[in-house]
Formats: sequence, C-alpha cells, structure tokens
Amino acid sequence: MSALVVYESIYGNTRAVAEAVAEGLGGADVREVTELGELAEAPGLIVAGGPTHMHGLTTGRSRRMAHEAAKEDGAETERPEADRGLRECLRDLPDGGGALAAAFDTRLDRAAALTGSAARGIARRLKRRGYAVVATDSFLVEDAEGPLEEGELERARAWGAGLAERQPAGG
Repeated sequence: MSALVVYESIYGNTRAVAEAVAEGLGGADVREVTELGELAEAPGLIVAGGPTHMHGLTTGRSRRMAHEAAKEDGAETERPEADRGLRECLRDLPDGGGALAAAFDTRLDRAAALTGSAARGIARRLKRRGYAVVATDSFLVEDAEGPLEEGELERARAWGAGLAERQPAGG
C-alpha cells in the first residue's frame, strides 16, 4: 500500500513533524502542498497536516499575517509567497473511495478549546473527499513560531509507526 504525507508548514515545525511521521511509516513519500501536483488516484494511506492558525486551517490571509509577523520579528517563513495551502490541496484530492487517512496539526500547548485545531478541519475535509479517517493528533509548539516541544518528533515517529500497523497486510 502506498503512503503519502502531505503538509503545509509556515515556520518549519509542521514540516519536521511530517518528516518524522513518514519515518515512522517506514519511509512514506513526503510532499509540501505546493509540490504535490495532481494525484491521478488516491494513495492507500494519506496523512495530511498543517499548522493551526486562528483556531483552524490556514487561509491566504492567515499565511500573509504570519509572514508579516515573522518579518517584523526579523524571522523568515518557509513559504512566504505561497497562495496554495492545505485547504486548497484537500479540495483537489481525488475521491478517496474509502482509502485510509489521518490528520495532524501543530499548535500551541494549550487546551484545544482555546487554540483550536487544524486537524479537526483536515479530518472533516478528508471524510468529505471519501477517505476513512483512522486517526488525528496534535503536535505541540512552545510558541506561535516554534520550536516544537521536547519529545514531539519522537512522538510523531511513534504515531506514524502506529498508522503503519493499521494498514492492511501487503501494504
């Protein structure tokens, strides 16, 4: 079974989690949303992740705001000019036909009721596209721009390994 990890990352934290999840899956293909292109068919397992902005998935506006805030702080974002985000990528996925999926986000280490969770919106969109969502999780950052909390990459690898165990034999 083919596995694909697709992500959107502003400061690099979500990219690092996506790469760790792919390692846990045993070396799944990892693609940033602007590098994904059109998929001819659904992969056997798709794992989608993005940062939590304004209680949910990023928007063009929230990406611009993050870029401007980083610039004011003298920091840089990974993809300051990209208009296409995870929201658009999920909309363009082929019908899942019941293929397995999982969703994750990166967010502040606070109650999800306070921070929101992009993973919820990702899972909802995957289900609408015909994917069977088997897991969601949040990986925590210390501050809005990161870094990840200690131990989160190890937890992401373990989460990926758990997803690999859910795949049917021969996958």
